[in-house]
Amino acid sequence: MRRLFIQNFFLLLFLPGFLVLTSIPVTAQKKVILSDEAEISLLICGPSHDASFTLYGHAAIRIHDPGQTIDIIFNYGIFDFSAANFIYRFAKGETDYKLGATDFFNYMIEYQMRGSSVNELVLNLTNNEKNRIWDALLINYLPQNRVYRYNFFFDNCATRLVTLVEQNINGKVVYDTRQPEQTFRDLINYCTREHNWLTFGCDLALGSPTDRIATPHEKMFLPEQLESAFRTAQIKENTGHTRALLKKVIPLAPFDPEINNYPSEKITPNLAFWVLFTLILFTTVWEFRKKKYVKLLDSVLFSIAGIAGCVLFFISCLSIHPSVFPNWSLVWLHPLHLVGAVLITVKKFQKAANCYHFINFVALTFLLVGWYFLPQHMNRAFIPLILILWTRSAFTVYRSKKGKE
Repeated sequence: MRRLFIQNFFLLLFLPGFLVLTSIPVTAQKKVILSDEAEISLLICGPSHDASFTLYGHAAIRIHDPGQTIDIIFNYGIFDFSAANFIYRFAKGETDYKLGATDFFNYMIEYQMRGSSVNELVLNLTNNEKNRIWDALLINYLPQNRVYRYNFFFDNCATRLVTLVEQNINGKVVYDTRQPEQTFRDLINYCTREHNWLTFGCDLALGSPTDRIATPHEKMFLPEQLESAFRTAQIKENTGHTRALLKKVIPLAPFDPEINNYPSEKITPNLAFWVLFTLILFTTVWEFRKKKYVKLLDSVLFSIAGIAGCVLFFISCLSIHPSVFPNWSLVWLHPLHLVGAVLITVKKFQKAANCYHFINFVALTFLLVGWYFLPQHMNRAFIPLILILWTRSAFTVYRSKKGKE
């Protein structure tokens, strides 16, 4: 149930999943002109529960010219997980992705094996527009051009397709802007709604900019939103004539619930952390009654919080990912907890440790009191974790007031 959270830690925090792990490369096509019967379409693949990155679906573009036996899928979502320092570079926001190509049959097999739905959005293009897109793809597929710097909100396999279409039509794409207001976090959390641990990780890593309302155009970083926007979009030509952006929508593969299912998570972050808080609270009450102090408990708790705080600080303050800074979770989860753990452990630093706990107690009190006024969505599972640190700091402050070491 926590497999996604444990095995794909950095991926689950950032990757909105428009990637496929492998592709079958094809030889770059020689320069040809597409025939009149050629079709260009977007393939929108539904989500699957295979891994964290597949929960968001996928988008690719198909070039189909039966007269010239061309049927190629171009996919901007290829990455190499085995590349040197992949996790570090991904966490820092410096991961490169590339444009890959494969044949239509093999591409479809992959998503059918996942049980994902696949819809083909056939674009309503002139022959000139088709060849412009085709030429642009061939240029992008050149070895020196196919690699690009991935950005999980603003430059991914879905947004690249939107840009490709918009830049190569004779006119302008006009979208229906009458859409419900949703933040970037709303959009992401909807995709991870059945995966509470994944949602917890995303809410922890993504800062207050993620709670900005996404514009209708920005929403298309998700394939599902791209499909919705393209279904009602119009092309306003330079001559003033208007036509629908899509010629037709063809369902190529249905959603398969027997393959694409996920058992409900019986142990959620909320449940797990409230149980942990209850245990810590009982231990603290026992200490109070027995007039004891389990120093090892605080050393372990604040060490873990400090290590997690180092990771969060790196993501929020040192990476170049968008929407991760400022992050109000740094108020309760930060590297200084490691300093606190050292102060707690060394007896001669007891006064400094008491001071640290007092500051932490005050900071967490303000955070909890102002919870609903924060300019950032905070996952409810954060509350028991904050209360654990708050309780231990409060107990230490109490002991220091009583003159106990």
